Amino acid sequence: MQKAGLLLGLCARTWKSVRMASSAAARRNPLENKVALVTASTDGIGFAIARRLAQDGAHVVVSSRKQQNVDRAVATLHKEGLSVTGTVCHVGKGEDRERLVATILDINVKATALMTKAVVPEMEKRGGGSVVIVASVGAYRPFPGLGPYNVCKTALLGLTKNLALELAQRNIRVNCLAPGLIKTNFSRMPRVQTRPPHDPFLRCTVRLRNSDTTQAISYLLKKRFPFFLQLWDDQARLESLKATMQIKRIGKPEDCAGIVSFLCSEDASYITGETVVVAGGMPSRL
Repeated sequence: MQKAGLLLGLCARTWKSVRMASSAAARRNPLENKVALVTASTDGIGFAIARRLAQDGAHVVVSSRKQQNVDRAVATLHKEGLSVTGTVCHVGKGEDRERLVATILDINVKATALMTKAVVPEMEKRGGGSVVIVASVGAYRPFPGLGPYNVCKTALLGLTKNLALELAQRNIRVNCLAPGLIKTNFSRMPRVQTRPPHDPFLRCTVRLRNSDTTQAISYLLKKRFPFFLQLWDDQARLESLKATMQIKRIGKPEDCAGIVSFLCSEDASYITGETVVVAGGMPSRL
């Protein structure tokens, strides 16, 4: 009996060790056997998200509107031993989405909805999936003089809620990331001194010369709102922004990447329709 007890105890410890090892492996690769499509993912927040998803076990498809940017991102991630492929995809162009869009609202809201519509059938074939929409803390705390940008980011919060409701029965979760001031090439712009326009919402409803999100917004900022171009390149502006944060630093793309990986993993299987704000404690409630 004593030998039998020892044997059973040994078996129990061995099984416990196997389970712990299995759990540890799962934690190391929470996205194993999953495919992640990350748009605008060759630089900044998008690139950091693509890298983190691949590090967590997913096969990642990076995309951007320029082939050279895609090639550079894929090569960089391949050097890190990550499973990545790339494709050119301009989410606003007709040949890559459905048709050319010409305004900020179209680019940020309409193209997001159309892209989600395009991937849902493939997710259904796999038994479900996870969509993470990227909005901005500007959805909660509007940036001065950027009316349409703020409005479209707020619209993405509503789109997230609605898609989560509509797609839940298909086992597809939809959540949202709302970054604050993150140190990227997009947020680094030269300082220009001028006064803001008297009616920023009306004056910025202009036809844009292209439909790429970054270039479109950059064009809008440069042509209509140069007073806002200081951001983190200007020390006085930087300190003013830090004063609104609980964590007194500018965010990094990697601060967003882990959140997206979590929302895509099974650890978040009971989370849908939510927006996670990554903004160092900036005010973020409607």
